[in-house]
Amino acid sequence: IQLEELKAKLLRSIKEQCPLKIKAGFDPTAPDLHLGHTVLIQKLKHFQDLGHQILFLIGDFTGMIGDPTGVSETRKALTKEQVRENATTYQRQIFKILDPHKTKIVFNSEWMGPMTAEKVVEIAAHYRVARMMERDDFQKRFQEQKPISVHEFLYPLVQGYDSVALEADVELGGTDQKFNLLVGRDLQRDYGQQPQVVMTMPLLEGTDGVRKMSKSFGNYIALEDRPADMFGKLMSVSDELMMRYYELLTVCDLSEVKQQHPMEAKKALAEQLVRQYHGELGAQEAKADFQQRFQKRDFPDQPDVEVHLSLADFSQAQGLSMPVVDVLMRTGLIPSKGEARR
Repeated sequence: IQLEELKAKLLRSIKEQCPLKIKAGFDPTAPDLHLGHTVLIQKLKHFQDLGHQILFLIGDFTGMIGDPTGVSETRKALTKEQVRENATTYQRQIFKILDPHKTKIVFNSEWMGPMTAEKVVEIAAHYRVARMMERDDFQKRFQEQKPISVHEFLYPLVQGYDSVALEADVELGGTDQKFNLLVGRDLQRDYGQQPQVVMTMPLLEGTDGVRKMSKSFGNYIALEDRPADMFGKLMSVSDELMMRYYELLTVCDLSEVKQQHPMEAKKALAEQLVRQYHGELGAQEAKADFQQRFQKRDFPDQPDVEVHLSLADFSQAQGLSMPVVDVLMRTGLIPSKGEARR
């Protein structure tokens, strides 16, 4: 974060009584928003409550390119139809947090779709290949002789140009997006605009406590999970991860949380988050369901947890078989292999 620049922008905003344009982009690569996304969306809400203009950018164009950040191989491209379908669900889910009357939703296909080849070449001329290769993910793939497609170099440029098109004052993103966000600053400067302030937010670990929360890792808690499922997944996380969730997902006083028994603190966290996304009734029913099924050991004959596996999930040595412990871990309800064995 460029703190002094942010202070200057905020002071100018107050003096001129002109709200800042706060941008955050989300590629609709999956139909569900999850708790990991809300770390960023909650920060948008803070700016919104202060009277600033929120630009929620749905990357329907960038979603068809595929963000190369943090991946070891080229992402499979999504079709326009898949992206549009996912974008529809995003519009519904973000308003669980943001005020729909004070949020402007924009799609980067609005300016990227009709863009001419001449304009694309002009934008590409602003960045050097050597600069792109400074990215850790590209460096690693190059050293391992894994292919890097030309269109992946375009992704940071398109994301950066979004800030030019919107004349963003501030852009929010995860810590893994820092390179792309800084490209936006550079392009704005090149196009004669005041460069945006970049604010990065921590990445929320998934229920496994190891990797960032992601649907592709199967360690996510979706905003539209059934209340009982959301409650159960939150109760399954480790005590250490619970504190991380309190820190990033709530405004609770951590010193007070630490004084509670871990089980009671975890139930309070689960109840609070389910209430936030499913209402009071959903929270109370989920809590009662958990107490009946898990604390009283009253399990149903037909469990409602499904594990979806593909051939890629199986090792060549195992063939089409997988240890029960590994299957239990895939549910996202068991925090460790040790607990799964018990």
